Amino acid sequence: MSKSFRGAGVALITPFKADLTVDFEALGRIVDSQINNQIDYLVILGTTAETATLNSVEKQQIVDYVCGRVAGRIPIVVGIGSNNTQTVIESMTSMNLSKADAILSVVPYYSKPTQEGIFQHYMAIAKASPLPVILYNVPGRTAVSMSAETTIRLARASDKIIGTKEASGNLNEITKILRDKPNGFSVISGDDSLLLPMISIGGVGVISVAANAIPKAIADLTHFALAGDFKSAAELHIRLQSISDALFVDGNPAGAKAALHSIGLIENVLRLPLVPVNESTYIILAKEMGNF
Repeated sequence: MSKSFRGAGVALITPFKADLTVDFEALGRIVDSQINNQIDYLVILGTTAETATLNSVEKQQIVDYVCGRVAGRIPIVVGIGSNNTQTVIESMTSMNLSKADAILSVVPYYSKPTQEGIFQHYMAIAKASPLPVILYNVPGRTAVSMSAETTIRLARASDKIIGTKEASGNLNEITKILRDKPNGFSVISGDDSLLLPMISIGGVGVISVAANAIPKAIADLTHFALAGDFKSAAELHIRLQSISDALFVDGNPAGAKAALHSIGLIENVLRLPLVPVNESTYIILAKEMGNF
């Protein structure tokens, strides 16, 4: 049904020009850099892409541009989420997703649905989706966590639901998912810091924010761990600790954008309500980027 989402994925940023329009030339440079540095697949229009600030025309333009730039070299996942189930369905069916490979859809935010509400939300999405669906559990942003039991229930209820991006930070719940999931259901780390421990207990990789800035390092760490070379993976994990901390101290994607600006890849522009990192964080990130 779908291409593999095993390995290192990146939650791609959306670069903007000084006038706040989408910088497609910079986006192309980032896409090429990711592929050249062995990233296995791209995730566009996620949280890191500042998708909440993009209009429907811009979203489709980004999908079209990235799919054209990638030209089938690696899989592409498109983020489509809302706290209105019908909005997700309408977006999926109205957008041209013919060259994408899967949809990533976040647990409904703000509304704080029950576990039954979450289940019914995803079942409606799976029924309508033209593509395989990856669940996305990130309670730090949604104010509600999808339980392991609900995740397993969904994995068993629909063949269209092929995996979950787990950013709960709760290894106990993630372990339950890995223990009880059906064969072929993928558990993907949504936290760079938990990439290594999650693979060690059966996860298939990561959808990384840090990979925007240091794609080769994240790809290497992921591939070492998936190959069972935990000594090399652990050494790289420890080496990345300082830059990983700096990337998130002033929020995401502000850190990733500052890092990419420091090496001349993009302009350091975000759309409100997000703002660039402070000067001290920028100096740290620029120094750290010099080590990669």
